[in-house]
Amino acid sequence: MKYYYDPQNRLPYKKRLRNRCIAIAIFVAVCALIGSCIFKSGEQASKPAGFVVNGNAPAEEAIVDTLSDMDSLKETQKDSLTESAEKNLVGDAKTVTKETERKEDLENTQAAVTAAVTPEIPPEVEKIDSAHIKNQKEVFLAEKIDNMLRRFKPMHSAILVVEPNSNEIIAWGETKDYKVQNAPDYISRNTFPAASLAKTITIAAAMESNRYSLNSPIPDRGAHHTLYRNQLRVPENYTGPTIELQDAYAKSANPPLGIIGMNVGAKRLRDAAKMLGYNTNFPGGLPGRSNYAPPDSGYGLAEVSCGFIQSTTLTPLLAAAQVRSILTKKPLEIPWAKDLEGIAPKQRIALDVGKFSENTYYGLRAAMLRSVTNGTARKHISTKNMARKNFNALNIGGKTGSLDGNDPNGRYEWFMGFAQSKDDPKKAIIVVIMQVHDLQGYRSQPACQVAAMIMNYWAHQNLWQAK
Repeated sequence: MKYYYDPQNRLPYKKRLRNRCIAIAIFVAVCALIGSCIFKSGEQASKPAGFVVNGNAPAEEAIVDTLSDMDSLKETQKDSLTESAEKNLVGDAKTVTKETERKEDLENTQAAVTAAVTPEIPPEVEKIDSAHIKNQKEVFLAEKIDNMLRRFKPMHSAILVVEPNSNEIIAWGETKDYKVQNAPDYISRNTFPAASLAKTITIAAAMESNRYSLNSPIPDRGAHHTLYRNQLRVPENYTGPTIELQDAYAKSANPPLGIIGMNVGAKRLRDAAKMLGYNTNFPGGLPGRSNYAPPDSGYGLAEVSCGFIQSTTLTPLLAAAQVRSILTKKPLEIPWAKDLEGIAPKQRIALDVGKFSENTYYGLRAAMLRSVTNGTARKHISTKNMARKNFNALNIGGKTGSLDGNDPNGRYEWFMGFAQSKDDPKKAIIVVIMQVHDLQGYRSQPACQVAAMIMNYWAHQNLWQAK
């Protein structure tokens, strides 16, 4: 008899594939079940008899009983060994060796059970010394800053909050090596690179020269975060893309600010820097001298103009003084505090460093506002980190900056700015954030985000008080 293959009786491919998958799954499940049974029986066989716990008694009592049984067994074996030693001092070496091994096994087992019963030591709770918080003028704001530092854990940081009318430091906070400090140090140190905060000098010099305004078009060549020589070479009949001066400052564009610095010249830059407190030896050395030394020409002049160099340094205390001068349109004055001896002046001290024109103060303030509305601070100083009613009730301006530094080593991140009530301009604060991040490791929250949270908390406490 001949058999012929009938394709009509064969199952479709999808059903055959499904059946194969089901068969494989069943096979894997059966193998897993058999393996679990084997390992379970092996574990039960490896447990000592003393671990059988009575169903009606707690587990701790069973372990204690086991320990007592082992102690009695240990004593019994000691007695037997002593009696045998008295009867036969020589004894059989093999027997003594076996008894010794059994004794060691019992001791090891007892130690293991004791370790299992002994509770683990809980981790040490960090003790917070709140004396430095209570000594500050705005205690609740200082406590908020302290909590933020312990939560975000920046490697190194300095937070400074100043009341612009009195120019008094109302709150501060610092960390060193991820630990919150009870006494400030970084606030007045002058080893920190100013980074893009030095661009404030450039646009101040540009507006003081009467050759530039906020809307002046500047050649915009290449990426904003780089500074190559070909980005600074602008042809005479340049027809390429341009950027307004205020946007170049707000977006921290290096090439346009480098071009402005080269056109303005080193002398005007030094004069503007002097009015902003650079290269000044302050009374009592508080704060330390912030350095600004542009060369007369060349690529180095462009580097200094856009803050693309480590030799330009800035202290957080001077940064707060610069913001206060721009906000109030007054000559520079270093913030003071009664309880920060050796860090900040104890009283207001007038500085004879000159004053910008009204037009320059207006342009600097407008450019800082532009940084929040259209620039580098826009992402974090927004309703993402602030209540909408607080954000809408404030005029917020500032400047960001970032650059690698060596003292301490890491990536420096800056924010200096202000928050001012639209309804009552006398209600305002100045906030300066300086953070140093590990180049290869963890980075905390951005400085702009920290500043937004501080401004938001201040607004809750000061703008909506019950009348």
